[in-house]
Amino acid sequence: MSQDVLAAFPAIEIKKDESLSHYTNTKTGGPADFVAFPKSISEAKALIEYADAEKMPLTVIGNASNLIVKDGGIRGLTIILTSMNQIHASETKVVAEAGAALIAATKAACAASLTGLEFAAGIPGSVGGAVFMNAGAYGGEMSEVVEEITVITAQGQLKTLTNTELDFSYRHSTVQDYDDTVVNATFALKPGDQTKIQARMDELNELRASKQPLEWPSCGSVFKRPTGYFTGKLIHDAGLQGYQIGGAQVSKKHAGFIINVDHATATDYMDMIHHVQAVVFEKFGVHLETEVRIIGEDA
Repeated sequence: MSQDVLAAFPAIEIKKDESLSHYTNTKTGGPADFVAFPKSISEAKALIEYADAEKMPLTVIGNASNLIVKDGGIRGLTIILTSMNQIHASETKVVAEAGAALIAATKAACAASLTGLEFAAGIPGSVGGAVFMNAGAYGGEMSEVVEEITVITAQGQLKTLTNTELDFSYRHSTVQDYDDTVVNATFALKPGDQTKIQARMDELNELRASKQPLEWPSCGSVFKRPTGYFTGKLIHDAGLQGYQIGGAQVSKKHAGFIINVDHATATDYMDMIHHVQAVVFEKFGVHLETEVRIIGEDA
C-alpha cells in the first residue's frame, strides 16, 4: 500500500499497520493498513474524497463498541471518528458529532434539563454508531429522538437526512444500506426536570450494571432479539452459559454477551457465535441473527 496517504495529510494523525485490538471493546482484531483520526468534518471529508479518488478501500468506525474486526485486519484506509466528539445543547436540541460517546450526549442533555435520551444513559456506543444501528434500550431507541443527521457520501458530498429519510426499524437505519458516513446528529428533546432526568439515568445504569458483565471486554449484545423470544434465555436454556472457546466465553452473568476472559482472538469470537447459533437452532429451531457488526478479513 502506498505511503501517499501519510504525505497527503501531514496534519492528521495517521498510523500505519496499526492493530485494531487497541480500539475495539472486545480487545480483539487484526491490523489496519492505515488508521486516520480526523478531528473535524472537513478532515473526514478530505480523507473520504482521497480514498474515493485513489480507489482505496475505506472503512469508517466509531468507538468500535458493537464491532468485531476479524484477525486478518482491514485493508486500505480505516477512519476512526472518536476525535470528532463535540456536543452542543441549546433550547430543546442536542447536536453531537458522530464520534462523541452516546453516554456523553445523555449527560449533556441532562445538564441542559432536556428529557428523552435517558434510555441511552448506559449504551457504550458512539453517536454515529447508535444512529447507524438504531440503538435502543429500556423501551427507547434512536428513532424516537433523532431529528436529522449529516452524512458524507462515498464521493465526499455532505448531505442531510431527516428522521423519515432514515427509515428506522429494529436495529436498522438507511445508513446501513449505503456507503455514507454519519458525521453528526441532532436530537430533538423536551424540557424536563434535571433531578428526575438524572435519577432515571442513575436507575438505568444501576440496572445495567446488575445484569450485564460490564467488567469484561465485550461487544455488547451479540444477537438481535428474535420475534417472540428473549435471546439470553434461549442461550441459557441451550446450556451454553459459561461455555468457552479459546478466550471467548458466553457470560455467566448475561448469556446474550460474549466476553473476552483470556486473551481471546476475533476468531474465538466468530467460532463462539457460530457455535451458539448452531446449538440454539438445533434445540429450538430459532436462528439467531447477529446484532454486532463484523468486518475485516480472516487471518
